[in-house]
Amino acid sequence: MASGSFLLPPSLLVLAASSEMVKIISAAPSLAGPFLWLHFHDCFVRGCDASVLLDSTKGNLAERDAKPNKSLREFGSVERVKARLEAAGPGIVSCADVLTLMARDAVVLAKGPSWPVALGRRDGSVSSATEASDVPLLTRIFASKGLGLKDLVVLSGAHRLSTAHSPSFADRLYNTTDNGLVDPSPDSEYAAKLRLKCKSVDNKQGRSYSMLSEMDPGSYKTFDTSYYRHVTKRRGLFRSDAALLTDATTEEHVRCVATGKFDDAFFRDFSESMVKMGNAGVLTNGDEDIRPQLEKLPAD
Repeated sequence: MASGSFLLPPSLLVLAASSEMVKIISAAPSLAGPFLWLHFHDCFVRGCDASVLLDSTKGNLAERDAKPNKSLREFGSVERVKARLEAAGPGIVSCADVLTLMARDAVVLAKGPSWPVALGRRDGSVSSATEASDVPLLTRIFASKGLGLKDLVVLSGAHRLSTAHSPSFADRLYNTTDNGLVDPSPDSEYAAKLRLKCKSVDNKQGRSYSMLSEMDPGSYKTFDTSYYRHVTKRRGLFRSDAALLTDATTEEHVRCVATGKFDDAFFRDFSESMVKMGNAGVLTNGDEDIRPQLEKLPAD
């Protein structure tokens, strides 16, 4: 992103977005995670351009309908915040900016850190499920966005706010590929508890009971560093969590944060990494436009 390409945030519009988020999160605190994941999944495909919000059309399957994005939700809440901003100041805050602001506010309202969000992103008009489903290793994804291994570890801490339906982790618990293998990385007691919520898998139909599981049962609504303690005990919900212990650099950082002695430093690091990620692949003035709503892709 070129220096000076962003406008200063219109403070009243930012406050309008934040006040709407307060209402949403107050009514449903568990939504902090979904808003964060919308931002993540948007930025790690074509950059932070709100392409994840575009609908599929007859001739094009969009990102939001790709298999890795099936768990994304709360598009209606994004529409609600966007509508509030359009009413207050039409054509000023893009959908890409809305996703970035909502992710920041979601973390703050979950008692996590805050960080500055400059406005000026433009909305993309291209969205393809193929780009979202053909994903390389996480380290390559991060490197392509100018993020390093430390950023990977720090941003993985957002899984603290995660809940997930059985299909997203069932392949860690059961032999879903008929190769006789089950993921050995989860702690056996933790895996047994997960199986109680994800009780069976129909290999032929690719189905599992879609029960909702939390990364940290009973306390996933608050942002803190307990995620790392779960990972060190091999109790991460996703394969990407377990992968953090397979690299010496990422494992060292995970175990350091897991001590609970560096929470302030972690909050600073998380804020810095979120700013870096939020600036990845940004479209600026002259590249694209500001969508007035979460509209469909143009017809082919």
